[in-house]
Amino acid sequence: MLKPERYRHFVEYFSKHQPNPVTELHYSNPFELLVAVILSAQCTDKRINQVTPALLKQFPRPAALAASTPDEVFNYIRSVSYPNNKAKHLVGMAKMLVEIFNGEVPSDLNDLQKLPGVGRKTANVIASVVFDLPAIAVDTHVFRVANRIGLTTNARTPLAVEKQLTEFLPKHTLGVAHHWLILHGRYICVARSPKCEICPISWFCKYYERNHTEAALLKAEAVKAKKTKDAKKKKQLNTISKELKKRSVDKDI
Repeated sequence: MLKPERYRHFVEYFSKHQPNPVTELHYSNPFELLVAVILSAQCTDKRINQVTPALLKQFPRPAALAASTPDEVFNYIRSVSYPNNKAKHLVGMAKMLVEIFNGEVPSDLNDLQKLPGVGRKTANVIASVVFDLPAIAVDTHVFRVANRIGLTTNARTPLAVEKQLTEFLPKHTLGVAHHWLILHGRYICVARSPKCEICPISWFCKYYERNHTEAALLKAEAVKAKKTKDAKKKKQLNTISKELKKRSVDKDI
């Protein structure tokens, strides 16, 4: 299957079955989403949603967060990954919002990436979710699923994945495609054992084609049979070795 056709099937399926996907992070304004996304790095959305209510109740606006200290913020986020660094980033981000951006979250990608704790992925999330700009954020789920499906080819970095997705996806789908890929990776195309048996898009998935065709299954069976044969042979050799040792001991006696 050629790449343009694979992209067409991808967009058609998810446009029909998940026309309005949204982030699973809870927020009510751009500042709250920015805080949540910074905290979500290498952490689950479920954990972040447990942490942010108390944090944002104490620091509801950039000015309040900017006036705090990393030590104060740490007490609210101690259960997330890398809480020390994230506490520093949050306070630094809030100070920059107040001092440079008049307390408002900027929409420009370059401006967003100037904020402490905001890399390209976070900037793209804010740009697409809050400001509806044609940007696609590449996290571990997007990176993995795009490569598995076959939407990307030899894309070894998040930026390479982003460039290929941006090139081939219709511009108006970039923001929602981010959620399509994340949700698919979170619940079906999981990292260790993808649930190919229940995947609704396996019929155009390159990973499925490579691992579940008749030839692939025959190869897997052959490998399994060889392992079984090797294990049986090893067991026989161990039995013979033990018998020889026993006879040697009996002879010495």
